[in-house]
Amino acid sequence: MRTIEFYTSIKNGILQIPREIREALKHTSRVRVVLFLEPPPPPTPNLIDHLLAHPLQIPDFHPLPRDAAHAR
Repeated sequence: MRTIEFYTSIKNGILQIPREIREALKHTSRVRVVLFLEPPPPPTPNLIDHLLAHPLQIPDFHPLPRDAAHAR
């Protein structure tokens, strides 16, 4: 048995096999497939959650009064 190892991605549930390996598969009718799943990437931080937990501190900031905000 010959072992070939490669990294690939899955698109729509289909494994993408590199071209050079597809050439090697033309000469065989059976293969044994073992999948090693990569751990998922860490979640990207949500900007809104981050800003709520760590609000920006802007010196001399004064929010608009309600009337001024509605007048715009």
